[in-house]
Amino acid sequence: MEIWINPACSKCRSALSLLDAEDAQYTVRHYLEEPPTVEELDVVLRRLSLEPWDITRLGEPAAAALGLAAWSRESADRDRWIEALAGNPTLIQRPIITADDGTTVVGRSPEAVRSVLS
Repeated sequence: MEIWINPACSKCRSALSLLDAEDAQYTVRHYLEEPPTVEELDVVLRRLSLEPWDITRLGEPAAAALGLAAWSRESADRDRWIEALAGNPTLIQRPIITADDGTTVVGRSPEAVRSVLS
């Protein structure tokens, strides 16, 4: 299992604590230091059954600088959003956990984190 984290994020630290308490085997990816590629984001979004705007942190300064709040959320704009996330990883909601079976969740709640452990 792999978990994308920002160590400064309390939700990420909580997810790691829960994984450790369950003796889960996982790899940590500091996604701000090693940003996901456009291709990786596309795969994760498909696994999540979400669109890129669904995992975008619109309150971040980078979102305001890009004017993301005004961007269209049509399927034709999907690639533009993914490229923005790949180029500005601070915009990506966290933590994102991908289990070995491909199950992927945004692990912001203990329930979401536990869902990849079964």
